[in-house]
Amino acid sequence: MSRDYEPQAGQWYEDLDNEEAFQVLAVDPDEEIVRIQWPDREIREISLDQWNEMDLDLALPPEGWVDDVVTDDEEDEEEEDEDWDDDEDDDWDDDEDDDLDEEDDEYRDRE
Repeated sequence: MSRDYEPQAGQWYEDLDNEEAFQVLAVDPDEEIVRIQWPDREIREISLDQWNEMDLDLALPPEGWVDDVVTDDEEDEEEEDEDWDDDEDDDWDDDEDDDLDEEDDEYRDRE
């Protein structure tokens, strides 16, 4: 008996034919793609047609599962944060070199 479930991001399903559970990470209705992740962290994209052919049941996350997948948006934010931190460090180093000039009277006045 086939069970029809719409793919829902964050939900775990069991592929009854293969007896394997997986989690839906994202659904792109425009591209008709479902992005899934297996418990071993392997990520795969399948078409909605493939999804509809699967015999699925709702499932719970595997025991001890920790959901620490970084989404594409989070990766972009982390890269932006890292770039910003690098720029800040460079500016700080330049200012620091100017302030440490021992021949500069302003430096001594600040002490």
